[in-house]
Amino acid sequence: MTDPSRSEATAVDALPTAMNPMALSLNENPFPPLPSVRSALSASIEAANRYPEYLPERLRSLIAARIGLRDEQVVIGAGATGVIMQVLHAVTSPGDTIVLSSPTFDGYPIFAQMARLKSVAVALDAHGHHDLDAMAAAAADARVVVVCRPHNPTGTVEPAADLERFLRRVPRDTVVLLDEAYAEFLGSECRIDTVELIARHANVVVLRTFSKAYGLAGLRIGYGFCAPGLARRLWSMQLPFGVAITALVAVAASFDAEAELRKRIRMITSERRYLRMRLRSMGAYSTESNANFVYVPGRGHYWREVFETNGLRARHYTDGGVRITVGDRNSTRAVVAAVAQAMRANSRTASTDAV
Repeated sequence: MTDPSRSEATAVDALPTAMNPMALSLNENPFPPLPSVRSALSASIEAANRYPEYLPERLRSLIAARIGLRDEQVVIGAGATGVIMQVLHAVTSPGDTIVLSSPTFDGYPIFAQMARLKSVAVALDAHGHHDLDAMAAAAADARVVVVCRPHNPTGTVEPAADLERFLRRVPRDTVVLLDEAYAEFLGSECRIDTVELIARHANVVVLRTFSKAYGLAGLRIGYGFCAPGLARRLWSMQLPFGVAITALVAVAASFDAEAELRKRIRMITSERRYLRMRLRSMGAYSTESNANFVYVPGRGHYWREVFETNGLRARHYTDGGVRITVGDRNSTRAVVAAVAQAMRANSRTASTDAV
C-alpha cells in the first residue's frame, strides 16, 4: 500500500530547485502568484480531467479586450518563447537570416538554430543599448529582426523616437519581433503605445508574457499581437489543445487583481533601485535597468567565480558580466556581500601590485 505522506513528500521534492531564494538566474518573480490568482488556480484543479479548448479562443478574446484590439490580432503561446517559435515557423524558411543583438535573451540563438536560420549578431554599445543603425542595415537582408524593450540582459530601453526611426528603415517584408517580456516594469515615461505602433507598422509583432511581473512562469502563458494579416499567418501555427485550462483562469484572475500586481511591481522596482545603489556605492557599475534584474558588465571582473563561491546562481556572460535577478532583501544582501568581498580582494591585489 502506498504511504500518502511519502507520495506527498515526493511531489514536493519534484518542485523546481529554483525555489531557492539564491537562484537569481532566470528573472523569476520572487513572489508566488497573487492571492486571488492562487485561489482561482486551486479551484481550476477540479477541471483537470477535461481538455482545454481546441484553440485558445476565449483566452485570445480576453487578452484582446484588455489591450483594445480585435481578437484576430492576438496569438497565444507557451510563454513568449512559444509565440517566438510560431513566428519563426510562419514567416521563415531554412537558411533565412535573423538579426539579434549581442548579448541577447539566451533563447533566441537556440530558436534560430531550431528553425535553421542564419544568425547575425550586432553588438550592444558600451552602456548596454542596441545599435539600431547597425541592426537596421543588417535587417535589409534579413527575414526577422529582434529588439528587446527593456533589453535582456541589460535592462536598457531605447527611446520611442529612436525605435520609430529604426522601424521606418526596416524593409516592410522583414518581421520585427518587439520583445516586451518586461514591459510591466517600465515607468510611464518609457512606455509606448504599441497598439498605435502596430497600426503604423504591419510587420511588427509585440511579444508579452505572464511569466515575469505576473509571477506565472510555471504556467507558460505568453502572447503576441500585430496587424490582422500577419496575425492570421501566426494563428495558423497555433498548437491544438496547447494552452492549459489553468491559463484562462490565471489570466482572468490576474486582470482582476491589477492593484495587487502594481503593488508587487513597486516592491520589485524599489528593491532593484536599492541593489543598484549598493553596487554603485562599492564601485560596481551596472546598466540602467528597467526590468526585474540588474546587469553588471565584466569590465575586468569575472563574476562567475565570485557568485558561485558564495552559493549564488546568476546568469553569466562570456565577457565576465553577470545578470542578477532582483529577489527579496535577503538575496540582495547576499549579492552585496559577494560583490563587496570581490571588490576588497581586488583592492588588496592592486595595493600589492603597486608595492
